[in-house]
Amino acid sequence: MSQIPADLKYSEDHEYLRKNDDGTYSVGITDYAQGELGDIVFVELPSEGDSFEAKDTFGTIEAVKAVSDLYAPVKGEVVEVNSALDDDPGLVNGDPYGSGWMIRIRVADESELDGLLDAGGYAEQIGE
Repeated sequence: MSQIPADLKYSEDHEYLRKNDDGTYSVGITDYAQGELGDIVFVELPSEGDSFEAKDTFGTIEAVKAVSDLYAPVKGEVVEVNSALDDDPGLVNGDPYGSGWMIRIRVADESELDGLLDAGGYAEQIGE
């Protein structure tokens, strides 16, 4: 059974958003997604200052058995990239909601968060 923290918002594409104390949001993939991918060997992420529309591809994640696109859950600007993933992409497997976060964004329109899933909705989507 996957971990699905109640305090996060989730996209149908298996990304999560966690609100940070400074008003930005951390974005990463869910525990369910990392489990489906298997051992993560490489993560390609955008640069600070890049902006994305909701559902735009913001990077790729490569596992032993597949390469998948990463999708922006909402419109925003990248304010920080988790450079620790360059040296240790396995952080996504070991701690997807902690040290395995991928980018921090400044959300352009917080009302877009209303279109994301809560923990219960995400659990239902993945059949848990």
